[in-house]
Formats: sequence, structure tokens, C-alpha cells
Amino acid sequence: MNSDKPTAEECTQSLTAIGDALYVIGGKWKLRLIVALREGNKRFNEIQRTVEGISARVLSNELKELEMNGFVRRIVHTQTPVVVEYQLTDYAGTLSDVLLSLANWGTMHRDKIRQER
Repeated sequence: MNSDKPTAEECTQSLTAIGDALYVIGGKWKLRLIVALREGNKRFNEIQRTVEGISARVLSNELKELEMNGFVRRIVHTQTPVVVEYQLTDYAGTLSDVLLSLANWGTMHRDKIRQER
């Protein structure tokens, strides 16, 4: 018998944990926004130019959700004119291994698909 096979309880725990993670960082834009902010603070329009294809409405909603979940901090500079910047929190750094793994897997997958054509 294969000892690497997870138990039903381990499988359920993994499904729950993955579901929790995808609820917070899943979707088309959240991880892209985190990657875009890794190079430093950005204003709203800078983020929108960096992450091609995202609408202003969707960007606004995604940033609010990322802020609510502790990945992004909204910084308001009260000079005239008022300037709002978005910054990653230290907590966003906990996704570094996830982002690296996804980038590596994405590159490998793209290469695989190209080779099969």
C-alpha cells in the first residue's frame, strides 16, 4: 500500500486550507496586484498602467479586498493635492514562496504547451 496517500482527514484539511487561501488571494487580479506592488509604493493610476486590462472599478474593489485582508496598506498624503499610495504590508511577504512557485510553474507550463504545438 502507498504510504504517501493522504488520509480522509488530511484531504479534508487540505481542501479547507486551499479553499481559505483561494478565497483571499484567488481570482484573476489579486496576485498580479501584489506582484505589481512588490517593486514599491504606487498610486492608483500607476497600478492600473502596470496591470494591463484591469478596469478602474475592478482595481478599486480588489485593492479594498487586499487592504481588508492585510496585504495592502492605503497611505494618504494630505498635502495639496492629496496623494494616495498603495503599499504592501509585511504580511504580503508571506506569499513570496507562493509567488515564486507559481511563476516557475507558469513558465514550465508555457514551455510545455509551446513544445506540444
